[in-house]
Amino acid sequence: MKKLITFLGLLTFVINLYAQKSEDVTALFREEKSLDAKLRVSIKDIKKKTNDSTYLPAVFYIKNENGDWDSVKISVRARGMMRRENCYFPPVRIKIDKDNAKGTILKGNKSLKLVLPCQNNDGKNPLLLKEYICYQMLEVVDPYYFNTRRLNLEFIEVDGKKIKTFQLTSFLIEDDGLVAKRHHAKVVDDLKLHPKALNDTNAVRHDLFQLMIANTDWSTTFHHNAKVLYQAPRNYIPIAYDFDMSGFVDPPYATVNAELGIASVRDRLYRGFCRDEKIVQLVRGEFIAAEPKILAVVDGFEKDFTPKDFKDMKRYLADFFKLLKDDGLFRKNVIEGCRTK
Repeated sequence: MKKLITFLGLLTFVINLYAQKSEDVTALFREEKSLDAKLRVSIKDIKKKTNDSTYLPAVFYIKNENGDWDSVKISVRARGMMRRENCYFPPVRIKIDKDNAKGTILKGNKSLKLVLPCQNNDGKNPLLLKEYICYQMLEVVDPYYFNTRRLNLEFIEVDGKKIKTFQLTSFLIEDDGLVAKRHHAKVVDDLKLHPKALNDTNAVRHDLFQLMIANTDWSTTFHHNAKVLYQAPRNYIPIAYDFDMSGFVDPPYATVNAELGIASVRDRLYRGFCRDEKIVQLVRGEFIAAEPKILAVVDGFEKDFTPKDFKDMKRYLADFFKLLKDDGLFRKNVIEGCRTK
């Protein structure tokens, strides 16, 4: 049975990987190499403007392949209520006029999310990078994902006459409209859809990935940290995002819902709804087959972490794959641990 699961998983994984290689993405997201960028903005002003339709003017500087700085006029606002209220650096949504992006690497992107560290402390950049790694690992196991691009960002905070400069690790996330276009779909935000109506295979991929990184801060019922794509005639597909509260990232500010019965974000809990076991076992095989590539993603960031943090990330993923490969543990935690309501 295990051999069959692994074979089917590997076959599906290869098919998905081939599909990813042919994706039509903007120039910004075609490479993994970090970009050097600068952003000058008032944190106080963007936090104060709480209306989601209110944007403030700013200029985004990105170093091009010739080593010169391209300046792009943009509009920005803070997003994410929790981070806006509790973080020093709020996550930012960027709007870009088509004419302003012309001739730069931002061409083709009308809207972007800029993910910044939460707190201004010594550990801010490694935590941010762990969340970025989550996005990179998702690309390995699921053809439905948001493209990202890492930035070495000089963040210039303006507060009246005072100016503070921070060197931040950050990353950009593509707009969900581009994801939908790539998959010949559309984003549905207000649809009242029970999670059981989601495509079974895609839902299990989504749910197992969340288990892998120990993320419980999501809901496909209320579209919290999850987008849903609709493909005609009746195919609904979840896409995960925002992983900063996961056990893999493990930020000091993370909390868990007491009703879930876990004490820490490091505790894994499968929150997917019950599905046909054959489909669950198929996706299980996909993840097992993808283990080397998932671990290779983390290996690519070894130089960015202390030896202790790097070993902890690898060990934490190893615990997940131990669960995945053990029939008893998998049945207890996933097959029998799935949600019925």
